[in-house]
Amino acid sequence: MPGGLRAEILLVGALAAVGLVFGVLSGHVWAGLSLGLALVVMRLLWVVARLARWLERPETPPSRYAGGWLADLGQRLRRARAAQRRRERRWLRLIREYRRAADALPDAVVALDADNRILGFNPPSRQQLGLRQRDVGLPIDHLIRQPAFIDYLHSEDWLRDVEVPASDDPERVLNMHIFPYVQGRRLLVARDVTRLQRLQAMRQDFVANVSHELRTPLTVLAGYIETLLDTGDELPDELLRILEHMHLQSERMRRIVEDLLLLSRLETTSPSEDQFEPVNVSAMLDSIAGVAEQLSAAEKHLIVREIDPALGMRGIPRELDSLFSNLVFNAVKYTPAAGVISVRWFADERGLVFEVQDTGIGIAPQHIPRLTERFYRVDVGRSRARGGTGLGLAIVKHVLLRHQGRLEIESALGKGSVFRCIFPTALANSRALS
Repeated sequence: MPGGLRAEILLVGALAAVGLVFGVLSGHVWAGLSLGLALVVMRLLWVVARLARWLERPETPPSRYAGGWLADLGQRLRRARAAQRRRERRWLRLIREYRRAADALPDAVVALDADNRILGFNPPSRQQLGLRQRDVGLPIDHLIRQPAFIDYLHSEDWLRDVEVPASDDPERVLNMHIFPYVQGRRLLVARDVTRLQRLQAMRQDFVANVSHELRTPLTVLAGYIETLLDTGDELPDELLRILEHMHLQSERMRRIVEDLLLLSRLETTSPSEDQFEPVNVSAMLDSIAGVAEQLSAAEKHLIVREIDPALGMRGIPRELDSLFSNLVFNAVKYTPAAGVISVRWFADERGLVFEVQDTGIGIAPQHIPRLTERFYRVDVGRSRARGGTGLGLAIVKHVLLRHQGRLEIESALGKGSVFRCIFPTALANSRALS
């Protein structure tokens, strides 16, 4: 038994005994016992009052003259209060450190509550977003009124980010991303990507200009090589072999230039509504599959067509043809002889789905996120031997973006791959096209 509790019991017993003795001496036993119990209650009330006073004013000592169990309880409360103060000081230090870290970031960081009201922000938010201290408590969409940002904020699709012009300077571009963290609260992080976009535009212009300038000399060079090859009977075998190799490489360079020009156009222009027209996807895929069968005739691939003939879509025909061709011809290039390639076109709850499945060599998981980068190849030697330019999947990605679609890739080494393009249902045209 704790010493404080034992002392308390002895003290209560002593007060009750004093009252009992007084009652015996006075001849009123029950009155004396009641007096003793009253003393016990009065003492308890006095000690509780001292404890209550200490809880209200912690700087005063708790029940200094109250011995026993209640005094021990007071000491425990005092120690608990001191520990709580230490924890509070530690949390305050951590909060200050996090605040200083947020203030040191070059990006604007804004804390929002569940109703998108501003809880606080760091100094860069003043310059990049134009926020002021008086804005705390106001909804963020009352201050940043870009339609693209407001749609992003209320869509709650925060796995992606959004780029919008700055409110005070349309020449500046801000990349915004929202991160939920606790109890419905969010962090809005805004980064100035103006310089990055300008560098990207310079790179795209450079690639487009160089590709355009290369096209003419390549055409001339390929023409002369073909002319020489046409007189192959009159040339030595060694020279003929060199010319054939030159012709092969010039054709490869021509394909790279054409793909770069197409990719540059996809990246630097936005599609207009006038470019979208009804596309007979079934006929287009049948034609592409026929070409694929001719390409794979020597390797005897089985090309299975699972195409809904009544399902069309609205799109840009030339771009869709490039997308479908790249995926189907890639399957032919990377599927061993006698393999199976399935070409599917159907609609389900996800939208309009174009799918190419093969029984090819497969792709290791670490390569899949980078497949749509320009010139990225899993196997450089095999890609070059098969005539690949390293730009096909980059073109696929940009065509999908221009049609509000997305690309999904599933693959396993030695088991084959599935490339799936999903277009929004709004592009569907269910009437078979002539």
